[in-house]
Amino acid sequence: MATRRSTRNISQKSSGLKLNTSASTPQGSSLPQASNASNFHSQISFLSSSTSISAKSTGLPKRDLSLLLKKQRLLKTSTPQALDALDPHLRSALSATLVFAQSEAGTAFCISFTGLLLTCSHCVSEDPSDLEENRTKWLLFASGRVVQAKCIAYDHIRDLALLQIISAEERQNPLAGSSTNGEASQITFPFLTISPIPPKKNTQIICIGHPGDEDLEASKPGVKTNYDVIHISYGRYRGIAEGADVQDNSEIGALMHDSWTYWGHSGAPLCTKKDGLVVGMHSSWDDETGMRRGVAWEAITEFLKEHGDPHVIQGIGDGVVGSSKETPILVE
Repeated sequence: MATRRSTRNISQKSSGLKLNTSASTPQGSSLPQASNASNFHSQISFLSSSTSISAKSTGLPKRDLSLLLKKQRLLKTSTPQALDALDPHLRSALSATLVFAQSEAGTAFCISFTGLLLTCSHCVSEDPSDLEENRTKWLLFASGRVVQAKCIAYDHIRDLALLQIISAEERQNPLAGSSTNGEASQITFPFLTISPIPPKKNTQIICIGHPGDEDLEASKPGVKTNYDVIHISYGRYRGIAEGADVQDNSEIGALMHDSWTYWGHSGAPLCTKKDGLVVGMHSSWDDETGMRRGVAWEAITEFLKEHGDPHVIQGIGDGVVGSSKETPILVE
C-alpha cells in the first residue's frame, strides 16, 4: 500500500524504534496544575504586547521568523472572514486550531483551556531519535496569536504527540468562543472538546488544517499553491480500514475520511459537523485509493488516558475529555 504523510516531509523512516519513557515525558516537566488561574499563569511566560515578535524574543533565525510573521499577517486577515462563514457552533473549532510556524507546515489543536495541544508525532519529529532537538515548537492560533509549546508526550506508533504551551503572545483581539475577561483572557486558550463516544460510519465531519504553500506535485519546484493558511473542508467519516490496528498509525492512519486535505494537514482536527466534537485527527493519505487517513478516536482517547497524569481520566463513556475547567484533561 502506498502512503503519504500529510506534511511536506514525506520521507518514511523505520517505525521499529522504541522510545524510552524518559523521552516521552521530559524529566522535570509535568502537565500544568490548573486548579486556579493564578497558578496556571505563573507557568506560562508572555510576550508583552509592547515587545514585537523578534529574533531576540523567539530565538528564531531570520528566515523562520519572517515566515512566522507572514503566516500571522495572513491569519489576521483571513480568519475573521472564515469565522463569519462558519455555523456558530463550529467557530470554536477554528479558534482552537493552530498551525506550525516552520516551513514544513503541520497542524495542531488545543484540547484544554490551559494550553494543551494535540498533533501528530511526525509533525514534532519524524524520527523518535531526533525528538530532543525538535521538542520545542512555535505555532500560531487561527487568530494569529503566537505561542511556543514543548512536547511532553510522544507516541510514534499511534502517531500522536501532546504539547504544552510554555510562552504566548499577549492577546489583543480574542476570537469567537474565547474568554474576553481581562486577565483571564491572557491565561486561557480556546479549545476543542473530545467526543465522549466514537463516531458512526458516514458521520458528517469538518476538517480544519494548514495546507502547505508549495505545490509538491508540480513538475518544477517553487510553484505556489495559493491556499489560505488555514483551510476548512467537509466530508464524512468512512470507518476504520479493513485489517487495520486502530492503535498503530506508524505507516498510515487507521481511520478513513474523505474531507479534502493537502500536505500540512497532518494534525488537523476531525470534528462532527453536528456539534463540533473531536472524533479523529488527519494524518496521511493513501495515494492508491485517494482515501484520506487519520488517527482514530480510540487511539486519541487511549493516548490521553496514558499521558494525562497527574490529572484524573476515568471511563470515556462517562463524560467528555477536555470539557472541564477544573483540570486540563478530565473525563467527568
